[in-house]
Amino acid sequence: MKLSGVELRRVQMPLVAPFRTSFGTQSVRELLLLRAVTPAGEGWGECVTMAGPLYSSEYNDGAEHVLQHYLIPALLAAEDITAAKVTPLLAKFKGHRMAKGALEMAVLDAELRAHERSFAAELGSVRDSVPCGVSVGIMDTIPQLLDVVGGYLDEGYVRIKLKIEPGWDVEPVRAVRERFGDDVLLQVDANTAYTLGDAPQLARLDPFGLLLIEQPLEEEDVLGHAELARRIQTPICLDESIVSARAAADAIKLGAVQIVNIKPGRVGGYLEARRVHDVCAAHGIPVWCGGMIETGLGRAANVALASLPNFTLPGDTSASDRFYKTDITEPFVLSGGHLPVPTGPGLGVAPIPELLDEVTTAKVWIGS
Repeated sequence: MKLSGVELRRVQMPLVAPFRTSFGTQSVRELLLLRAVTPAGEGWGECVTMAGPLYSSEYNDGAEHVLQHYLIPALLAAEDITAAKVTPLLAKFKGHRMAKGALEMAVLDAELRAHERSFAAELGSVRDSVPCGVSVGIMDTIPQLLDVVGGYLDEGYVRIKLKIEPGWDVEPVRAVRERFGDDVLLQVDANTAYTLGDAPQLARLDPFGLLLIEQPLEEEDVLGHAELARRIQTPICLDESIVSARAAADAIKLGAVQIVNIKPGRVGGYLEARRVHDVCAAHGIPVWCGGMIETGLGRAANVALASLPNFTLPGDTSASDRFYKTDITEPFVLSGGHLPVPTGPGLGVAPIPELLDEVTTAKVWIGS
């Protein structure tokens, strides 16, 4: 397959409500979408970088620059490409996993559409729907938090994740447990907001029977997570620290992780995400699929990934209306706490042109 060119498209999508985490608050999701064009057809990719380098070192302007000046030209220069060749072709360029993952996603979508094969089938799906959790941001008050959590439970979400930070951890967890009971699947996500010195405070979460605590310490502090795992009872889940299958294997060997959150963009694409899944499965480490406030494009791919066998915990693959009043694809709608796995060729969804145009702020074509 020869790549004819790639369209980079900047979009801005307002959120239904501000989403606050330990590293900031988002009211609008600024995204970079890719449309890869080949003689056999086209495919879509979604770059999960944010407007600024807050979640990771990557950000939208940097991703657009490296895609336009390095990554896309490297693929255009190749005589023949497949999704499996993208990572080797881009290996000489250091880092930029989210940008590389978006480009691989677009190429994989084009390739699978041409062969009338779905993402789910290609990745190794074993189910036709996936259970869905929801991520709840940091709130101004406990009553506000309880109202929001109650609403999501009423909608049918099967797991609640609370964002936490120092000063907003034990009390919100206690309040949710007291209001909704011990049967609610509940976990917390710190987004690197704590240090090992906070172990006594994090141990205060142990009595609440949480599924996990996600990424309490800095991304690079794998040994710190291993030590923290010895000091608290709540299982440690790693997110930002897991940037590849090798990183997952190392963290498992060090005893730093008991559960892994797989985000395809963070590890460089869906093919590497499948390798992370396989490494974890081989070591008996359960995984779940994280979210980056994706559009329906990224959501479709994430739902396909979450249908692999070792995804045994509900992920952050929430319905479209969790974040967006109007998505750029046909919306994903929660039914019985689950989302259906797309079965059409490639992603199984595509942008609705007029909806995409409404949120597009800029676009550029990079061709051979």
